[in-house]
Amino acid sequence: MAIPLDLITGALSFLFTLLIFSYVIGDNPLFRIGVYIFVGVSAGYIAAIAFWQVLMPRLVTPLMNGNLFMVVPLLFAVLILMKVSPNLASLARFAMAFIVGVGAAVTIAGAVTGTLIPQVMGTINAFDLNLAAARGIPVMEVIFNGVFILAGTIFSLAYFHFGARPKADGTMQRLSLIELAAWIGRIFIGITLGAVFAGVFSAALTAFIERIHSLIQFIGTFM
Repeated sequence: MAIPLDLITGALSFLFTLLIFSYVIGDNPLFRIGVYIFVGVSAGYIAAIAFWQVLMPRLVTPLMNGNLFMVVPLLFAVLILMKVSPNLASLARFAMAFIVGVGAAVTIAGAVTGTLIPQVMGTINAFDLNLAAARGIPVMEVIFNGVFILAGTIFSLAYFHFGARPKADGTMQRLSLIELAAWIGRIFIGITLGAVFAGVFSAALTAFIERIHSLIQFIGTFM
C-alpha cells in the first residue's frame, strides 16, 4: 500500500519543526541536525538553480553556439576558482577587482535611483496641494504631514553628519546645532527601527502560529 505524499511531507514538516523548536532547551545535536540539513538542502537547491538557469543558458549554450564573447566570463570564472589554492589565489585579483568595482557601481546607482531620489521626491510631493485637493485632504493636514516628513528627513540625515572640529583636549566635537539636529534625528531613527522591528516580530509571530497550527493539524489526522 502506497503511503500518501501528504502524509510524508506532513511527517517531515512535523519532525523538522520539533528539531528547530528543540533550541528552546539550548543548543543540542537535534537542532544542529535540522540546521545542517536545511543549509545543505538550500545550498544544493541554489547550486542547481545557478547551474540550470544561469551557467547553462548564459554561458555554456552561447559558447556551444560559437559566441566567443563568452570566453571572457569563462576566463573570469576559472580565475576565481584559483582562489581554492593559496599558491594560485593571486590570479583571481583582477576578476575580483572587476566584480567588486561593478558591484559597487551598481550599489551606488541603486541607492541613488532607488532610495535617495524617491526620498527627495516623496518629501517634495508631501507639499503638493493640488494632489492633496484631488484626494480631498485638508490643506492644514497636508502642510503638517509635509513639515513632519521634511523634518524627519533633515534630522535623520544630520545624525549621519560626521564633520567635527578638534577641541583643546584633542577630542572631536560637532557644532552645537548639528548635535541638536542629530539628537532629534536619533528619535526619528529610533521610531523607524521600532516600527521595523514590530513588523519583523509580527511576521515571525505569524510564522510561529502557522507552524503550531500545522503541528495541531498533523496530530489531528491521527486522532
